[in-house]
Amino acid sequence: MSDAREAGPGSGPPALGLLLAEARGLFEFNASVLLSPLLMRARRGDGHPVLALPGFLASDLSMAPMRRYLRELGYEAHAWRMGRNLGGLARMRETLRARLTEIHAASGRKVSLVGWSLGGVYARDLALQAPELVRYVITLGSPFANDVRATNATALYEALSGERVESFAELREAIAGDLKVPATSIYSRADGVVNWRTCLLHPSDRAENIEVYFASHIGLGVNPAALWAVADRLAQPEGEFWPFDRSGPFAIAYAPPERAVSA
Repeated sequence: MSDAREAGPGSGPPALGLLLAEARGLFEFNASVLLSPLLMRARRGDGHPVLALPGFLASDLSMAPMRRYLRELGYEAHAWRMGRNLGGLARMRETLRARLTEIHAASGRKVSLVGWSLGGVYARDLALQAPELVRYVITLGSPFANDVRATNATALYEALSGERVESFAELREAIAGDLKVPATSIYSRADGVVNWRTCLLHPSDRAENIEVYFASHIGLGVNPAALWAVADRLAQPEGEFWPFDRSGPFAIAYAPPERAVSA
């Protein structure tokens, strides 16, 4: 059986057609609004803090629907408060860790991290730096594995951040590896910005990949099926992990788990 984490055919950036189709993200947001009664049937949270990290070029505004949804479910949802995300993994490490430490100190509880795109790369790095402060990591369309150049945003990222993606090879390898905390990667093969293969983590007894059919990159953080999966994963008791149950109101939107190991 092949491992989809290995480079191979189709390992370059998504095709132009998928990139142009990213405009459907607006429909994903509208679908979440229309389906909010179903979304509110998700398991309630236990009040623990959740830090939402935006993607490249995005700000806290992009994560506002996610934070509002999590607050309505009973979580203590936090913004990152760092303005627009202009990239720079090494440059942002100290500031991000300070924000995580601040939230942990104020609540006295471990913090779950939800990161969209580049925000998910930051989230995994935070879990590497301070696993004693982190409860759970969820990434949404985050390119942390395989050929991380396989995105349609690489050139712009390097221009704005001043950082080559080949830099810090050991750090990038660690981010792509196993974490000491439970982790979930939510992704879509229809992503028009990052190649879905760059989003795959090593499945284990505390880590899993969840594929959402037809989701866009810019809509993944507001996609109703993705929101449901985020809520379900965060509702697990601290220190426990069980595989995502793909039944429920959005069952038709999820690929079977075995598809994550087939390219």
